[in-house]
Amino acid sequence: MIIAKKSSRDRKSKRGYLDGQMLIAMPSMRDERFARSLIYVCAHSSEGAMGIIVNHPAANINFADLLVQLEVIPAADLIMLPPRAETVPVLRGGPVETGRGFVLHSSDFFIENSTLPIDDGICLTATLDILKAIARGDGPLSAVLALGYAGWAPGQLESEIQANGWLHCTADLELVFGSETDGKYEKAMKKIGIDLGMLSSEAGHA
Repeated sequence: MIIAKKSSRDRKSKRGYLDGQMLIAMPSMRDERFARSLIYVCAHSSEGAMGIIVNHPAANINFADLLVQLEVIPAADLIMLPPRAETVPVLRGGPVETGRGFVLHSSDFFIENSTLPIDDGICLTATLDILKAIARGDGPLSAVLALGYAGWAPGQLESEIQANGWLHCTADLELVFGSETDGKYEKAMKKIGIDLGMLSSEAGHA
């Protein structure tokens, strides 16, 4: 997948409705791949949409081991990894291209022709260069590595929202980069005034 670079002027004039927003799966979501998922929307236009699930950790994979698997660093150099690199969360970013890594990160790091600015303070880079920078200690202050992404065909996401499949809210750095992934879904719901406990207690009642 290739995401075209856009100038800041292009992004303002062609900004998708949900660019830089969070999608929140409705509790009734039937697709198990997206159950209780919170998705940061990286691109949304008439051509479709692409986003990263930010609250589903990848099972049995940590960032340091992944650096070795991808030959970013040799195993012998793991002991020299900067502390920040050891704490980068590895997420299941979505069901598309699950063998590919996508790094959502703070805007203090930028690679010309590789980094896509999405919204204030948040960017996307999908090249090995950012992993090498993180391993050196030169990477962004905040980052998460997602394996795979969520994608929608033209008009598909709009249809799913109209069918009450998704809610949405503004993004914030804690929802995107926070290390406590378990609580992100509830935090996003509370941000738009929904108490999951109340929803659960009323379920099934006429």
